[in-house]
Amino acid sequence: MGEIRLPADGVFLGRAMADGWAHPAVVTVRDGTVFDITSRAAPTSRDVCEQADPASYVAGAPGKPIGTLADIAANSNVAVRDPKRPHLLSPVDLQAVKAAGVTFVVSLLERVIEEQARGSAEKADAIRADIASLIGHDLSKLKPGSDEAAAVKAKLIARGVWSQYLEVGIGPDAEVFTKCQPMASVGFGADVGLHPVSTWNNPEPEVVVVSSSAGRIVGATLGNDVNLRDVEGRSALLLGKAKDNNASASLGPFIRLFDTGFSLDDVKTAVVGLRVEGTDGFVLDGESSMAEISRSPEELVAAAIGRHHQYPDGFVLYLGTMFAPVKDRGEAGKGFTHAVGDVVTISTGKLGALVNRVGLSPDCPPWTYGASHLMRDLAKAGLI
Repeated sequence: MGEIRLPADGVFLGRAMADGWAHPAVVTVRDGTVFDITSRAAPTSRDVCEQADPASYVAGAPGKPIGTLADIAANSNVAVRDPKRPHLLSPVDLQAVKAAGVTFVVSLLERVIEEQARGSAEKADAIRADIASLIGHDLSKLKPGSDEAAAVKAKLIARGVWSQYLEVGIGPDAEVFTKCQPMASVGFGADVGLHPVSTWNNPEPEVVVVSSSAGRIVGATLGNDVNLRDVEGRSALLLGKAKDNNASASLGPFIRLFDTGFSLDDVKTAVVGLRVEGTDGFVLDGESSMAEISRSPEELVAAAIGRHHQYPDGFVLYLGTMFAPVKDRGEAGKGFTHAVGDVVTISTGKLGALVNRVGLSPDCPPWTYGASHLMRDLAKAGLI
């Protein structure tokens, strides 16, 4: 399905599981070997991220080897997985899973197109050209919430083309929504799910920051914010149906924790690559640069957490994507949509590669292991 391509340096936090284990393991990688570092001090990924210095804690935590990274990554491929051997899970557990939308100009324009097209891929090209003629392609210099942004808003309202997506794209308030419930995200090698009602959908390759309950960003990982363009395009009020389905949120392969060799500055300059490989021979490649984001990671985290809203178990936040694939797949003018069996690889140099296979949500393994199950299993093991 694809290699994990984890960098040799850095402090990494993840989770793994195998049949017969009493509970999911908190793990790290050292010299190509995966170590179980689960302990009473930090029995969950959430607890590690609440440490005063998560990277130092993980680097110094005692652990036992459970296999090589290469073997465990290979066994994480759901198509060939041996459930009796360790495989990777999503690297988060109790943390809330949130997402920011419309944070890049390309994403902004594509959301406006979705809305205007009312979910019809066939109408998208014509509307794309029309919208671009009115507001251009480059709003990257426009600061959301600024006087300049307000002037653009007034102009567009006068032309009758103002949109709720333009409101969150260049207005004062960011869009932050719940992507899925805690414990519902999937990890490297898993299937990601599409609701079967959708006929126009795409991956959303994103950098995902990890925040403690105090609102401190402690690390980052990669994510696929799987999106149903036709469903959201019919109405933004269908965002939940478009975004939150079984296996529709992937994260991983590991959280890279901030230390002297990796910081928020690296997140801000990351270039995120996307590759989609279909069983029909279709290949789609693209990339997006975090340098083009319109709201900083700190601004987006502050919009999610503060005196107005708390997360006692911390949260992760998808930062949004500028990559909205428009390459035709099949008939000209129909644009891109997924096919069952597509393999999606999201990668960036300092975070590795997140690889998933596309399926339908009802056909993906059902989500049956929640926070209550984890707490009971950790209690039985004497870890809490």
